[in-house]
Amino acid sequence: MGTEVTGGTELRTPLYDTHVKYKGKIVPFAGYLLPVQYDTGVIAEHMAVRTKCGLFDVSHMGEIICRGSDAQKNLNMILTNDYTVMADGQARYSPMCNEDGGVVDDLIVYKVRDNCYFIVVNAANKDKDFQWMKAHQFGDAEFEDISDRVAQLALQGPKAMEILRKLAKEEDIPEKYYTCLFDRMIGNIKCIISKTGYTGEDGVEIYLAPEDAPAMWEMLMEAGQEEGLIPCGLGARDTLRLEASMPLYGHEMDDTISPKEAGLGIFVKMDKEDFIGKQALVDKGPLTRRRIGLKVTGRGIIREHQAVYADGRQIGITTSGTHCPYLGYPVAMALVDVGYKEPGTVLEVEVRGRRVAAEVVKLPFYKR
Repeated sequence: MGTEVTGGTELRTPLYDTHVKYKGKIVPFAGYLLPVQYDTGVIAEHMAVRTKCGLFDVSHMGEIICRGSDAQKNLNMILTNDYTVMADGQARYSPMCNEDGGVVDDLIVYKVRDNCYFIVVNAANKDKDFQWMKAHQFGDAEFEDISDRVAQLALQGPKAMEILRKLAKEEDIPEKYYTCLFDRMIGNIKCIISKTGYTGEDGVEIYLAPEDAPAMWEMLMEAGQEEGLIPCGLGARDTLRLEASMPLYGHEMDDTISPKEAGLGIFVKMDKEDFIGKQALVDKGPLTRRRIGLKVTGRGIIREHQAVYADGRQIGITTSGTHCPYLGYPVAMALVDVGYKEPGTVLEVEVRGRRVAAEVVKLPFYKR
């Protein structure tokens, strides 16, 4: 049996019993009990996603519907990206800023149809995000939190689409990255199939009714046997996203870090008429700090919240760091003074009282 955790007020996803059955090591995360890893371990899970395929329970993520004739206007005001021209089924990523230009959260919006949008937000921020949206809604638009009516699975890796094709019709599988198809079938289960992910690999995220999640999990696991599909936990989810240089809320961005500083300027449409935080971003002027990638050249593994030094002074702080199983060396992301962002710049990071050498490298660390 997997490690059961009792006590606390953490919620269980619809797949809790499945994780226990698959010998998941259960830990509290973002208010839920979730597997950090299985018996295979984080490295094997990470490598499966890079070379074959992995299956994740992402049911802790939050889902919000925005509907009404002013829904699009609301999205354009509360989000930094532009939602004016979107096809049905198209997905678009965006930071959501506060009045000071810091980040409330980052999220993905899917257009269901005109005047109706499906929004996916980070688990730890779900309630905060929903309150923020409600507080800023205007005109004919309403935000509704439907998180408890939606489970989410992520099938990720180079073999993901092969596995999916065994269970779904070709016309039910989205072709393009960042698109989805609503009301589709995988086997006999109705779901939303989205060509998105947080691993840097090909694959899909599947949204479905909570009561159908365990059957969907078993069906995918069985279909993916010969492709080497294995269940993966939070540990591999983090090492994969870090290796692919994907920012994580609370690390590469937060209420005090602007999306431009986080390297997400491409998703901030300053030519839009207005959005919350726009004036603050204008007032900040040119960037003074920027997210960078670091490859460790010395001995040691860099983690988050460690001081970064150059020329004998602290010039920044790390935001995430780990040893990358696929690349085979340790990396970190950091927020540093803008003068030190060029690839090839040699820096040092303080790890337990000693300085470890690292070199600025171009992001992403890994690209398939």
